[in-house]
Amino acid sequence: MQVLKTSESAFANITDFPYTPHYVQVTDTISSEITMAYYQAGPKDGHTILLMHGEPTWAYLYRKMIPTLVEAGFNVLVPDLIGFGRSDKLERREDYTYARHVIWVKEWFNQVVKGPVTLFCQDWGGLLGLRLVADMPERFAGVMVSNTGLPTGDQPPSEAFAKWRRFSQDVPAFPTSSIIQGATVSELSEHTLNAYDAPFPSEEYKAGARMFPLLVPASPDSVEAQSNRNAWEKLRKFKKPFMTAFGDSDPVTAGGDRVFQKLVPGCEGIEHAVIKDGGHFIQEDKGEELAALLKRFIEQTHNL
Repeated sequence: MQVLKTSESAFANITDFPYTPHYVQVTDTISSEITMAYYQAGPKDGHTILLMHGEPTWAYLYRKMIPTLVEAGFNVLVPDLIGFGRSDKLERREDYTYARHVIWVKEWFNQVVKGPVTLFCQDWGGLLGLRLVADMPERFAGVMVSNTGLPTGDQPPSEAFAKWRRFSQDVPAFPTSSIIQGATVSELSEHTLNAYDAPFPSEEYKAGARMFPLLVPASPDSVEAQSNRNAWEKLRKFKKPFMTAFGDSDPVTAGGDRVFQKLVPGCEGIEHAVIKDGGHFIQEDKGEELAALLKRFIEQTHNL
């Protein structure tokens, strides 16, 4: 695999994400090791919260949530997925697969995360994070999902997703920050838009971002469709606290919260939330509100 590394100088002008990057080596057992970045905030002996981003964002997406969680005494961990943020970028699109992403995240998790953890995930953070929950339910104290799912391809994707997938492949230059602004209710500042563009100094760095929409199982015979069905069988037995907090302004994942509430037993008895004026990148629109909900969810349901 040909690996690209974004220079640290690309992040020099970002003033609202003061977290020191840490790095670990991960491998998919086929190729050489690659570098995955992550950020830690708050007391390391606090209950661990894992915040997982999706496409085409990076850990910066959580800058509005981290302070509230740190103030509450939580140990907050936020990785950059391979291909995003400060993590390595693979130059060839075909080097990115759903299975490899799962392996990379699991490798990172096993190296970095200690003790019980609460997962918060959105977008591809759910497609990957929920696979971890299914594989290692004993490691998780609870889960909060927002604007995400675990598709098996047995139901056709929404028209909004189909349009997004076509756009992601056809657009000559992948407009990272414009994509994020287009799926956010609030108006983002130029500084914020630049921060989302920072990991990608040129088009060749965007292979992972281009590839993610194609990796979502969209038909019953899609690669990883059966793996996701298997994961759902395990999630149907997950009885630990499981909360949904979807935005009301995200056409891509609309209705996904009801699927979780119907199928995951841990959703029973939980006060779920629908976030008013929450777009797909709900952490931008309602980050502080989400953090307060996550804090309350943990305090009310976890026997820490």
